[in-house]
Amino acid sequence: MTPDRFFTLMLLLNSRDAVTTQELASALGVSLRTITRDLNWLREAGLPVTAQRGRLGGVTMLPGSGLDLTRLTPDERDHLSLTGLDEKQRAELNASVGSRRALSKIAATQPRRVHELLPLTDVVHVDSRPWRQARASGTTPASLTGAVRRGRRLRIEYDSPRESCPRDLVVDPYGLFAKAGIWYLVADRARVPRMYRLERITTWKEVDQPRRLRESQTLATVAAALIDQWEHNHAIEVSATIDQTQIERAQRIFGLRLVWDDHEESATGRKVTIRFLRLEDVRALLPFGSAITVHGPTEARVHLRDLATALAHHYAPSPTS
Repeated sequence: MTPDRFFTLMLLLNSRDAVTTQELASALGVSLRTITRDLNWLREAGLPVTAQRGRLGGVTMLPGSGLDLTRLTPDERDHLSLTGLDEKQRAELNASVGSRRALSKIAATQPRRVHELLPLTDVVHVDSRPWRQARASGTTPASLTGAVRRGRRLRIEYDSPRESCPRDLVVDPYGLFAKAGIWYLVADRARVPRMYRLERITTWKEVDQPRRLRESQTLATVAAALIDQWEHNHAIEVSATIDQTQIERAQRIFGLRLVWDDHEESATGRKVTIRFLRLEDVRALLPFGSAITVHGPTEARVHLRDLATALAHHYAPSPTS
């Protein structure tokens, strides 16, 4: 069980008299099988979690056995439920003060121990942003939070890199989503889900109409579907061999777009498949030089050759030098 899921599960069990496993699974975005395994883990860890069958039954935890939420205000509980965000992202949402206040109240209720260890928050710091990320401009998460929570449609001006000028769009927002240090607005446009990078939303305003979301869809389900679509629906798959010395670097840069071939490995290199959304994106292989050898498809090899040739011509000595 991940720390985030443990904490969210404890919050749910302490904030309700009884909750069904289906409700827990929906709240955490996992399967019933995973929730059953998590509850068994809590029992084995010594936490008195009980389950009662029937219409009025559900999963409960004995009072006083978990996190003490009685001293928290509704706003503090709301902020505390934002698991998975680092301190910078909480600040971008204007949620850091409420989160720290809630955590301090919970910590104050825990029994003191002799030789108590330092709090993890004092010795562990998380920054989920990618390295060398440019300073974000455009719309901030905090400025958009209120509008999204009011459940209204939004008119945004979106500066897409694929368009020559910003577009004026009316969208139905599900909410804000942080992925790899980047904030997105997840919304339907003409009932088609999209993720819009906040830094590319130049202006926005609320429309005096309630948002119109697709039935049974939530921020979590739509974001998960969009991520899965992006990771698996690519226009081109490049077959290549990576030198052993560059494998860790390639894995860090390409992430899930890089798929290992378990049957093709040698002392000098490893066979992989790298997925790209567009042919133009293969230029990301240029910084590796000859440490990555592309085998196919042919159009990828040709495009890399043309890019390398243009780069060589750009830096060729001038006739007068």
